Amino acid sequence: MISRTLIAFSLLLSCSYTLALELSPRQWSHLPTGLNFGGMGYAYVEADINFDPVLELADVEMESELWLGKYIHTFALFDRSARIDITQGYQEAEWTGLLQDEPAKATRNGPTDTFVRFSSNLYGAPALQGKDFAAYRAANSNDTIVGFGLVLRLPTGDYHDKRLLNLGGNRYVLRPQLGISRQHGPWTLEATTEASLFFDNDEFFDGNKLEQDPLYIVHAHLIYTFRPGLWVSASAGYDYGGESTLNGQSKDDTKQNTGWSLRGAIPISRTLGINIAYVSTRTEEDTGADIESLLASFAYMW
Repeated sequence: MISRTLIAFSLLLSCSYTLALELSPRQWSHLPTGLNFGGMGYAYVEADINFDPVLELADVEMESELWLGKYIHTFALFDRSARIDITQGYQEAEWTGLLQDEPAKATRNGPTDTFVRFSSNLYGAPALQGKDFAAYRAANSNDTIVGFGLVLRLPTGDYHDKRLLNLGGNRYVLRPQLGISRQHGPWTLEATTEASLFFDNDEFFDGNKLEQDPLYIVHAHLIYTFRPGLWVSASAGYDYGGESTLNGQSKDDTKQNTGWSLRGAIPISRTLGINIAYVSTRTEEDTGADIESLLASFAYMW
């Protein structure tokens, strides 16, 4: 019973936060080419995690602090604007709860997995710079952009197959994206569909092999721009799927989550700005995680 409980504990917690809905607006925004953005961010995360009662795990909570660094470069690709994003984090996390009515606690700290995202606009948003870009935006306050993105999660995070809990996933995850953005004056409506495609983890906890079905994701964002760099947004999202298979046996643990967020950005100067966000996700299944996150970041452009 203990072994089965520990495997289920590891399986759910390895997915609970990393699969939280990423409600990020302005992924398809038209940007001038040839720019670089560097940023640092901080996130405080709390999660309540629910298990099948047969596993004798109760009152499981997680608290985490996450420091992030991000770099973005914009460029031209077939006369369309494109960008590449690289994100790396460092995380400190603590899990507490009752295991067979006995208090249990675990702490971890170390690097997270690295995320690399490539995206290109397929329709609208031509590759422009300087005065040409400014003139185009002034003449096209009502336009539509269609974009394609590909996110690759690299298994670079802290991971030990003998540990119950890890910060890294020890597997690649590929996430193709298709999005549309419609601007009408100061208002912008974005919608994105994604699918997380999981590679196998052949060194899962205690010598097990983890496989996982695709997780399908949709999210939408309503954005109001007061002036360049000053905007607010409201977001909502939903995901479904991601059932796990352990050593060839289905775990019957389909994920289904809903989420929403509020976000705002304030420019400090022409090249420096700050961003603040609150994100909340809820599981719609009997098992899963309810997660609250508060994020703050700054970005510098050159």
